[in-house]
Amino acid sequence: MFRKTLAAILCMVMASTAMTSCGKHLEVDDDSKDTSVSDNQSPEETTAPAGDNQESTTGENSGSMDNKTIDISRFADRSVPDIDTEKSDVKNFTAPEVGDDIIIMKFKGYDGEVKIRLFPEYAELGVENFVGLAEKGYYDGLTMHRVMADFMIQGGDPLGTGTGGESLWGDKFDGGTSDKLTHAAGTIAYANSGSTSTDGSQFYIVTGETYDNDYLSLLESKGYSFSDDIKKILASAGGAPWLDGGYTIFGQVYDGLDIIFAIQDVEVYQGNAMNPEVSTPVEPVVIEYVKVGKYDGEELKWFIADYMGEDAPKAEKDTE
Repeated sequence: MFRKTLAAILCMVMASTAMTSCGKHLEVDDDSKDTSVSDNQSPEETTAPAGDNQESTTGENSGSMDNKTIDISRFADRSVPDIDTEKSDVKNFTAPEVGDDIIIMKFKGYDGEVKIRLFPEYAELGVENFVGLAEKGYYDGLTMHRVMADFMIQGGDPLGTGTGGESLWGDKFDGGTSDKLTHAAGTIAYANSGSTSTDGSQFYIVTGETYDNDYLSLLESKGYSFSDDIKKILASAGGAPWLDGGYTIFGQVYDGLDIIFAIQDVEVYQGNAMNPEVSTPVEPVVIEYVKVGKYDGEELKWFIADYMGEDAPKAEKDTE
């Protein structure tokens, strides 16, 4: 608790002078933008993902083609939350219907694909935009220009700096928000410049951290509100709850989450006095392709614990 609170205080100080982002520790200050994901100058996190003041590269530089090792052992403490995914008030983990559109994303150098369930029922414009851009090949060859361990990975900017990108319609659009969706690990959403009316092409995928009851209580004292199921998700699977209500969530990873968790741990450049954030990968993380497919009824692996085999930890059930 002390470590998180101290980090939040330091983050607020830096944010007031450098527009930096601070991952999950922003929640202690409602006015701070540290934990946001922005698509302006830097974050899309403060916005969340950014990276404009650091040396960065675009997809044209394509990273190494060697297969990367996917090691998720450091997340062994994460577990599958004890919730009924189909009946929960949180709809991130409801199963798609066979034949529904999905997003299939491939990163160069990583075996396997990342598959994403879409939420047109909660983010109609957000889904239409991403599907349309994917069908045009817009994201192919771009980089994840902002990577922050235990928070998120961000991409979708043709400039590779966090300052570019446009929507399917050529301008910004308002994707809105839904109280049915939360920023759990594996959530995909649009970065913005202060509101959902500035959604474009830049997106981020949450990895987040886990939260204990004491920390969630601290957040609630600052004006946040979480349902029982959201608390269970944050305590076991992890997320970035302070982003809820500020960003357009439009999908959830159901296969390949281990790839996302591996990418968040790549080596990044160190920040500097003008931009202390550490987020630009030393070796470009390149999106090989993003395409639209159909859900065929395959297994749904929503949580990082689902990728740890039979010994994957399970959340303790409520005894009440």
